[in-house]
Amino acid sequence: MDITIHSTFLPHSDAETSLAFYRDTLGFEIRKDVGYGGMRWITVGPVGQPGVSIVLYPPAATPGITDEERRTIAQMMAKGTYATMLLATHDLDAAFAKLQAGKAEIVEEPTDQPYGVRDCAVRDPAGNMIRIQQLR
Repeated sequence: MDITIHSTFLPHSDAETSLAFYRDTLGFEIRKDVGYGGMRWITVGPVGQPGVSIVLYPPAATPGITDEERRTIAQMMAKGTYATMLLATHDLDAAFAKLQAGKAEIVEEPTDQPYGVRDCAVRDPAGNMIRIQQLR
């Protein structure tokens, strides 16, 4: 089989603040910005990887979920326990410095983990956990 990762979805709670974080702090490019019914879906991705995208979406638009489930999702997002993304870089310290300068919510500074990787963790404006690993 020839299967690749094309897109993944991360919820946003505020389109503008999420856009600023992914574009200005992480340096991702905007691929699409679509509004519909008062909601907004923004597709971003790393420069140089046109085949990999992240769709920042309004979780309220998810079909088939109840109001109670929407409240639970909002609570989990606020705690940072709803969604996680793992990124990688050749220069973790430089990436971390840029995250700090961009006022990202720091969860963990660059650390040598006991399971063999060096990484850090931040939360995006919606509360999604983002871990960034040092490529070796």
